[in-house]
Amino acid sequence: MAAPNDGGYGQYPPQQYGEQSEYPDPSAQGYGGTASPPPQAAGHHAPDHGKKKKRAYAAGAFDVAAGGNAAVGGQLPGAGQFGAPQQPAAPAYGGYPQPDAAQVPAYGGAQPQYGVPQPVTPGVGGYQAPEPYYPSTGGAPAPGGVTGITSGFSSMQLGAGAGPGVQQLPPQVRPGPLNQLYPTDLLNQPFNVSELDLPPPPIVLPPNTSVTPSPDANCAPKYVRSTLNAVPTTHSLLKKSKLPFALVIQPYAALHDLDDPVPIVQDQVISRCRRCRSYINPFVTFLDHGHRWRCNMCNLTNDVPQAFDWDAAAQKSVDRWQRAELNHAVVEFVAPQEYMVRPPQPLVYLFLFDVSYASVSTGLLATSARTILDSLNRIPNADRRTRLGFIAVDSSLHYFAVPKDDEENGETSMLVVSDLDEPFLPVPQELLVPLTESRASIENFLTKLPEMFVNNQNNGSCMGSALRAGHKLISPLGGKIVVLSASLPNVGYGKLEMREDKKLLGTSKESALLQTASGFYKSFAVECSKNQVSIDMFLFSSQYQDVASLSNLPRYTGGQTWFYPGWNAGRAEDAIKFASEFSDYLSSEIGLEAVLRVRATSGLRMNTFYGNFFNRSSDLCAFPAFPRDQCYVVEVAIDENLSKNLVCMQTAVLHTTCNGERRIRVMTLALPTTTNLADVYASADQCAITTYYSHKAVERALSNGLDSARDLVQSKLTELLQTFKKELAGGSMGGGLQFPSNLRGLPALFLGLIKNVGLRKSAQIPSDLRSAALCLLSTLPLPLLIQYIYPRLYSLHDMPDNAGIPDPETSQIVLPPPLNLSSERFMSYGLYLIDDGQTQFLWVGRDAVPQLLFDVFGVEDRTQLHVGKGALPELENDFNERVRAVIQKSRDYKSRGVGSIIVPHLYIVREDGEPSLKLWAQTLLVEDRADQGMSFQQWMGSLREKVSA
Repeated sequence: MAAPNDGGYGQYPPQQYGEQSEYPDPSAQGYGGTASPPPQAAGHHAPDHGKKKKRAYAAGAFDVAAGGNAAVGGQLPGAGQFGAPQQPAAPAYGGYPQPDAAQVPAYGGAQPQYGVPQPVTPGVGGYQAPEPYYPSTGGAPAPGGVTGITSGFSSMQLGAGAGPGVQQLPPQVRPGPLNQLYPTDLLNQPFNVSELDLPPPPIVLPPNTSVTPSPDANCAPKYVRSTLNAVPTTHSLLKKSKLPFALVIQPYAALHDLDDPVPIVQDQVISRCRRCRSYINPFVTFLDHGHRWRCNMCNLTNDVPQAFDWDAAAQKSVDRWQRAELNHAVVEFVAPQEYMVRPPQPLVYLFLFDVSYASVSTGLLATSARTILDSLNRIPNADRRTRLGFIAVDSSLHYFAVPKDDEENGETSMLVVSDLDEPFLPVPQELLVPLTESRASIENFLTKLPEMFVNNQNNGSCMGSALRAGHKLISPLGGKIVVLSASLPNVGYGKLEMREDKKLLGTSKESALLQTASGFYKSFAVECSKNQVSIDMFLFSSQYQDVASLSNLPRYTGGQTWFYPGWNAGRAEDAIKFASEFSDYLSSEIGLEAVLRVRATSGLRMNTFYGNFFNRSSDLCAFPAFPRDQCYVVEVAIDENLSKNLVCMQTAVLHTTCNGERRIRVMTLALPTTTNLADVYASADQCAITTYYSHKAVERALSNGLDSARDLVQSKLTELLQTFKKELAGGSMGGGLQFPSNLRGLPALFLGLIKNVGLRKSAQIPSDLRSAALCLLSTLPLPLLIQYIYPRLYSLHDMPDNAGIPDPETSQIVLPPPLNLSSERFMSYGLYLIDDGQTQFLWVGRDAVPQLLFDVFGVEDRTQLHVGKGALPELENDFNERVRAVIQKSRDYKSRGVGSIIVPHLYIVREDGEPSLKLWAQTLLVEDRADQGMSFQQWMGSLREKVSA
């Protein structure tokens, strides 16, 4: 398959990655959430001509509820979702009604329950038809909803206002369930994609003292999420549930500190447990009139530091309850001297430029050099210690000694080394130059670099030898090696062969292509990790490049692999995408020489770690550079019976900032315990579970093959359904398929995972593309991963009047309601956006009317439409502006609490246009049957057969 005019490698267009509508999206409809007022009542006044145009866009569809935004397939937003009875109740957590306290007792009174639908207000039935005959839309989302920061801790009651002598009350006996279990029939109450925008089931903690803490006392979901928000007290109960117990950890919520406001403790007074080394946090208990505190992990009593209640700068005592570490579960400490084994290292970037014919002819060398030149002001350099180095690579190594600006007659000199077996460093002291002191010389060098190799015809690439030389150069300091390559390393160390055979694709032997072809890359990566050297790979080859082997370098050094198949700077879209992403990459405030450790309450053990790092010991993960756009998964084991009502887990990341300051970011999560299997299922987080199994599936694919990975995903889902039927559904379901309402999206997500390009059974996916997708599946932050697995689909031709314009309260662009990924949602006259975060498709129906084409694209006939990779023209009309706003908002990572550099390509697809491009877009429709994958209906039928067997 190939996108037209792209000349993509392997005749398969690039799959890309990651974002979904705001997470959780205030504009997404909830589980039967209260419908919002009509657009006019909400303050959005669309001009009359816009209404007429929208009616015209719908062509001859005069039937009510015929549009893509109509509620279809039994998914009426106002209907009783999740099989829960409707009841008139005031909205509580996330728009869920508060259950009757007499029916559902919980800690300290009635708690908000997950999955209870809100009653629909009569007469406010969602987005209204602007005029008669315009297709009616489904119910609108609840206007408020949970903002996704912190919740479920109001009953913990620890923090501000408590005196130093407050004692912990005796443990409370939990009188009722933590989260009410609402079984639902998966076959008769279909999954709705808007459910993925709901927050996970709330964390309901027991009351401990008489005071209420800061609202941020529990851990924000964007930093740490647990697959279970109620922990089984015994290993046997966890094993009986068949549910995984794991943490999804995303230590940073943005690429830059300004966008990630975490409280910082500046006074370097850090109180830690003497035995387990946990950091003091909102869940500890103070004893002995506040002079001592009891660790919530191991129960050891510790002394409170003398300076804990003293402000050294102001020379006066302070209220300890104002300290950030007692009020916030996510906090960052400025580390004192004892947390350093050497002075904080400077930020070092060593760029390895591929200057072979492939790189020069595609414009990679010129584009990358120009982007670095334009981004010099964006590279973090607040402490004026940042250093840069440059090596060019073809069949030889080309070192560049860049002089300082104050040197007379200073010219950059190039030194060529042809000995690839033992490459030496000619003048190592001049190869890494301070950005501040050599700024003019660096600019001059980057300007001239493309001209130096403009006529290079060399097809060799000794990138392995270049990596060894680069490691030797920066290992005394540590830093980042940035590889920009358009060639397969074919000479010197780590030499790779062209090993892809199309006959193997789709067979059991395909898995061998996903294994590294040379042991050099893993062993070298481990050596780099020991010396605080991280490697990032930007790969651009239009031919086979062996991503499977090269991706080992970032995998074990805390880096990332970015893959641009068929890239050519001659296409403006390609050049702009890479330049934008690479510039954002250079500006990101990464951490240096970092380690991550997770501690937990006695009885819990961190069993397995997943992500891009090197496991230095059983519980210590090493990161030469700590990125801000990845997440990590930690599997938790229960070794001893848990006797407390509450367990805690704490993640600490010790790192050096780009500005030379040693810091510790600490994230603490508290969860209730339970002896009730129903509590375990009712508290399960379907998105966190999917993230866990995506990492497990990648590990299985790399070790046992793709078939084994797909079998793992399907067998685990079958096992969960069988367990629920046996243990909680009484073993009798008739012809249905029961599952908890909070896990109703799991079958769709698991099907999306199996159909993802990384795991899909197909003979059409080149191994490089598949390997790159596996890298994404094992590193993406949770909101972006869920969208990569189950992309977003928006109907644009009939989107509500308030979609595509800023919300008057939040000033955020409102997105249309998302639709399930099925071709049944498509109208032949429609305009749709399909977005998996890496790639966006704008689908134009074969019967789209001229007015729609003119308003959006500026053409009056479909045959004039430029299909393939492109961008929307900026036209002077309201609808064009709104469509562009929706496309741009769908790329907004920051609003969802994640960092990412990705700028998705936009492909314009005509339903009656280029078949290969149309087929590629259709592979994102997870619920349709495609290639060798089954449809959602077939998938559910096969699950029912397996569960009933």
